[in-house]
Amino acid sequence: MKAQPIGGRLISPVTLVLSVLVLLAVFFAAQRFLFGFGSVANINDGFPWGIWIAWDVVIGTGLACGGYALALLVYIANKGKYHPLVRPALLASAFGYTLGGISVIFDLGRYWNFWHILLPNYQQYGSVMVEVALCVAAYILVLWIEFSPVLAEKFGWKGVQAFTDKWMFLAIALGVLLPTMHQSSLGSLLIVFGYQINPLWQTLFLPLLFLISAIAMGYAVVVFEACTASAGFKRSLKDELPLIADLSKVMAWLLVAFILLRLVDILVRGEIGAMFTSGFKSFMFWVEMTLFTLPVAMLLSPSAKRDARTYFLAACSMLLAAVLYRIDAFLVGYETGPGWHYFPAVPEIMITLGIVAVEILGYIIFVRFFPVLPGHSPDRAH
Repeated sequence: MKAQPIGGRLISPVTLVLSVLVLLAVFFAAQRFLFGFGSVANINDGFPWGIWIAWDVVIGTGLACGGYALALLVYIANKGKYHPLVRPALLASAFGYTLGGISVIFDLGRYWNFWHILLPNYQQYGSVMVEVALCVAAYILVLWIEFSPVLAEKFGWKGVQAFTDKWMFLAIALGVLLPTMHQSSLGSLLIVFGYQINPLWQTLFLPLLFLISAIAMGYAVVVFEACTASAGFKRSLKDELPLIADLSKVMAWLLVAFILLRLVDILVRGEIGAMFTSGFKSFMFWVEMTLFTLPVAMLLSPSAKRDARTYFLAACSMLLAAVLYRIDAFLVGYETGPGWHYFPAVPEIMITLGIVAVEILGYIIFVRFFPVLPGHSPDRAH
């Protein structure tokens, strides 16, 4: 299962559609930088964090946790059998975090001062936001270092290969530490908001809940990528299927821990009533919990049929649940006061879709021309 480029044509209906989305995003992004927030966004003083922060940072980095989640298994738990899945997970993580870091600039009013975060005299060391920003910036660098052996293998960079063979353990250590810090701190950001966050989401356990769900998202993304690449590139999934099955079980047990922790926390805080009396927020809470529960039933039930389709659907349910959990916590459950409302404008949505399109395009280009996806033994290849 040595990684190898899959080749093939780069121009296709899918890449053309993605390119159109990117061009539309560039158009609206130019408006934002030339004419300010008001020309493209519905962000206001009551809702200063719109869909860009909620998706590009809070959700986008969670969806990019495949490399982190696999590192925990391969290098910490010493489960080397998952190593064939590391490269595609690292690629998705590198693109996801890099684009998430770049997209933060869209949300900075004085975006030309973004470099201030790197200077100690501008930093507030008691700020959770500073910790998240520095950790994410450092992790982007670490991810590309971890991915560098793919580039070295492609271009024959012997020096880079020798360097990474000797020092990669340091990058891997940082690659485990940094996401643990900033994924939990994304939950800490909400604790600071206090009563402005609905009780269904506001809890001192937010750092742990965000961390558990991020790791589960990482495993779900790996399963989703493997199944999607198999269907989209017409590749056999036989070699990866046992690994996907085991990853899905790990994800399911993480979801059990997440669901129990969340429900027990709501019970102990005496907020059971909020689960039924908060109107639209209660509805969104139960949609989340249903989507979190479905993968557990699909993957751990003794009578459930388990095949590639089951693993794919379970991963999709998990990812959708985690996306809703983060949107609800940062936007739906946010109650800043009477008179303030927010719903993303079309340009905001188009810019977000464009960033997603860039990530997918980059993934397609890299897997076609670089040794990323695991190959298959001749008797199993299609």
